[in-house]
Amino acid sequence: MPFIPHTEQNIKEMLQKIGIKNIDELFSEIPEDLKIKGLNNIPESLSEMKVTRLMESRANNHKNTCFIGAGAYEHYIPAVVWDLASRGEFLTAYTPYQAEASQGTLQVIYEYQTMMCNLMSMEASNASMYDGASALAEAVLMALRLTKKTEAKLILIPRALNPAYLTTLKTITKPHHIEFAELPFNYKTGQIDETALNQYANKNVAALVIAQPNFFGTIEDIDILTNWAHQIGALVIGCVNPLAMAILKAPGKWGETGADIAVGEGQPLGSPLASGGPYFGFMCCKKEHVRQMPGRIVGRTVDTEGKTGFVLTLQAREQHIRRAKATSNICSNEALMATAATIYMSLLGEKGLKQVAMACHNNTTLLHKKLTAIKGVKAVFNGPMFHEFVVQLNKPVTLILEKLADLGIQGGFDLSNDYPELGACLLVCATETKTETDLQNYADQLEKLL
Repeated sequence: MPFIPHTEQNIKEMLQKIGIKNIDELFSEIPEDLKIKGLNNIPESLSEMKVTRLMESRANNHKNTCFIGAGAYEHYIPAVVWDLASRGEFLTAYTPYQAEASQGTLQVIYEYQTMMCNLMSMEASNASMYDGASALAEAVLMALRLTKKTEAKLILIPRALNPAYLTTLKTITKPHHIEFAELPFNYKTGQIDETALNQYANKNVAALVIAQPNFFGTIEDIDILTNWAHQIGALVIGCVNPLAMAILKAPGKWGETGADIAVGEGQPLGSPLASGGPYFGFMCCKKEHVRQMPGRIVGRTVDTEGKTGFVLTLQAREQHIRRAKATSNICSNEALMATAATIYMSLLGEKGLKQVAMACHNNTTLLHKKLTAIKGVKAVFNGPMFHEFVVQLNKPVTLILEKLADLGIQGGFDLSNDYPELGACLLVCATETKTETDLQNYADQLEKLL
């Protein structure tokens, strides 16, 4: 059974019940000379994350220090998140088709939707999707249904979009004969090259996808991009890191009228790194677009007695209506991961999410400074970043990563396969889980290898 310490109020009530003033009176029979005056060798209190690191080191559990990001991020997950999410009510619950028997599950999903809407500054959220990549593909299909220009089949995609997302996007949308145009990145800033937009001003563009931050960890100038897209009659799809939205401008506030759809990978919100999953995708949109949103939505209502109840609503899926009229064939979702995210966000709150995001940014800034001071390491982009950045090495990246792995350091993501035009470049990530000792050790070992 998990240990939950007594609160001050609990202790006060128990002492009153047994008729004593303080806990010391319970031990009044013990002679004073046998009592110790303090615990001199006990260190100051530590956070749960630091205690976990301490116990792992004392247990001599070998664990590599991870500096790989690229769409899957190592964050500290409070123990209570999966202690609750693993309860049978959540772990083994099936799709809540019978609302009267699934009020608890439906309420959690409703709270998840509310939190995601708040985080994204959007008006509607569905009850999660498979993952970030497939959520982006569904957003593109949704944009095509929403566009007033029926002949519009052109989607603008940044070159600095996660390569795995691009592959998934093209695979899922292949039967729809969609045309994708890649927007190049600026080789100085790492951001979308805004001059490349001019050639599409008079074309039938259905939607512009904006990654925030992009795959290089660079923060885009979202206001200019959003306003441009809306001026030519295109929709804006924000593909965002949810944790970054705690300190960056949320999609609903981009430009003059906000993004139309926001999607992304929810893994940073309480899901561990686990050999590729399971993760979950999220999708939010403006209220005016909600009837084209795929998946399921949980709504709150009242019954005939005025009591609050939760139901599945706007179910435009092929299980509920004629297949030809369905917005999606998304039948199941990642409800358990979304439940964990709900617990995670509830625990941290607005202030806590900002603290985690700022800790990530601060660690990344410090690591960037340490690495770029090494001879043989060069910063590639000078644009603003969140918790990832790109450096160029004077030796083959694959070789360096292998040697770092031998030293217990997972040094980053090799960009040479996906972005050969950058040369020997490495994508490095630092989250709140890294100490200054971790950062310095990485810098020291990399300097030796170079």
